[in-house]
Amino acid sequence: MSDTAVRPELPPADWRPTPLPGPTPAVEGRLASTLPDDGRRALWVTLAVTGIAAVLRLLGLDHPKGLIFDEVYYAQDAHSMLAHGVEWDPGADGSAYVAHPPFGKWLIGLGEWSFGYDETGWRIAAAAAGVIGVAILVRLMRRLTGSTLLGATAGLLLAVEGSHLVLSRTSLLDIFIATLILAAMYCLVRDRDWRRAGWAAAIDAGLDVRRERPRLGAPWWRIGCAVLFGLAMGTKWSALWYIIVAIVLFIVWDWRLRADVGARKPFRDTVIYEFGQNLWFGLLAIGVYTLSWAGWFLNDTGSYRHWLADQGRSEPPVVGALVNWWQYHVSVLNFHEGLSSEHAYQSWPWQWLLNLRPVVFYWTSDVDCGASQCAGEILLLGTPLLWWTFLPATLALLLWALHKRDWRAWFLLAGIGAGILPWFFYPERTMFFFYTAPAVPFFIGAVTWGLGVIVGRHRRGELTVGSPERRLTGALIAGAFVAVIVLCFAYFWPIYTGDAIPREEWNARMWLDSWI
Repeated sequence: MSDTAVRPELPPADWRPTPLPGPTPAVEGRLASTLPDDGRRALWVTLAVTGIAAVLRLLGLDHPKGLIFDEVYYAQDAHSMLAHGVEWDPGADGSAYVAHPPFGKWLIGLGEWSFGYDETGWRIAAAAAGVIGVAILVRLMRRLTGSTLLGATAGLLLAVEGSHLVLSRTSLLDIFIATLILAAMYCLVRDRDWRRAGWAAAIDAGLDVRRERPRLGAPWWRIGCAVLFGLAMGTKWSALWYIIVAIVLFIVWDWRLRADVGARKPFRDTVIYEFGQNLWFGLLAIGVYTLSWAGWFLNDTGSYRHWLADQGRSEPPVVGALVNWWQYHVSVLNFHEGLSSEHAYQSWPWQWLLNLRPVVFYWTSDVDCGASQCAGEILLLGTPLLWWTFLPATLALLLWALHKRDWRAWFLLAGIGAGILPWFFYPERTMFFFYTAPAVPFFIGAVTWGLGVIVGRHRRGELTVGSPERRLTGALIAGAFVAVIVLCFAYFWPIYTGDAIPREEWNARMWLDSWI
């Protein structure tokens, strides 16, 4: 080549190729949602499953008569809150010291205000919460699996899960925290999908992800998540573990999103962005939690309401109330940490996993069933054949998560872990089987995921791929499993609802000695 040949002009040092319009197929696939496009059908399916749950929870809700188990605390506390704004001790003619925040009791009180101070009134809010929880699980699992059928299966399994049914028919706090946490976790997933869809749309419009990030608008799903978690904390403090899980998932998912689209420094950008996002998320949750104590702040008679004054110290406006409120929380925390008195129905987390120690909510032999000896019982017992699949399904889901690195599997495992694992760190504390309530929907999610793997999928977001013959065989197996669970639930129905049955039939349902 001649030395005088013209050489091509080099581009500037900061030159970058013009991005092609639209994401590459690989990026588009990573950002795509697994949600099926059968919206109207899915709505009718959701309503049908929710209707089944509603019938099961509302049928004979006013039986048995009177206050049962811990209704003697929560139903009466709710009634006194309607009259005084805070829990009240009639014997002392003053405020009562209570160990749980007020929001769940306000919900019970709403039912009493609407329906009267009777069995229906103090149980109706729990029934509504249980029904709503079933509907949310249908929508959540449909979104995770990409299958309306699997979503409906999850909802149906929760509808016939014995412990969830009993808690839905009793005015305790646990069904409220379970539903609030499930709703918050659903918002968490919706926020993830919304963000990924927003990034995909921005890239499709020509966004250079190496230089900028898209403007997505108000994060309403994350706001809803924070509000729901604040209300869950306002019901029981154990919601804190789920808040921690949510923050971790926010960070991990944003990091993976930025990595998936090819951002230059995804981890650094995530740390910077999520710091601000999680700061306001936490402050909003704390603010909602604080508002749930409005009755205490607006009332001069609440427990510890004037703790500073009682100690002979000055109590400035606002700040004094906050100090008193904080001291109340310290006292309640000390109470929970020192709760170690023996109870006939106490149990430990490893027993929960095997459904070994249920809780008797109601028992009587003074009923008429047409036999010489009769029994009427409400036993907080998980539907046995369903519950005993929880542990193997969870282990299988863990293997799937490790092998496939599937975020959906890790999400369900996080829901299970946040509801169960923290309790292993308090071996001396008095604990009960109903503490599992927030984890139950996620256990059922694991079982449903396993059924989906057995059936096989052939649509976008597929769990497995199989021939039509394989899918038919899997569908028959899954259908038979669900049918057996429904029959098992029907068999135990009398001891979930307190129906009078012959003593022999009651004995036949006591499969394990630890259930008696």
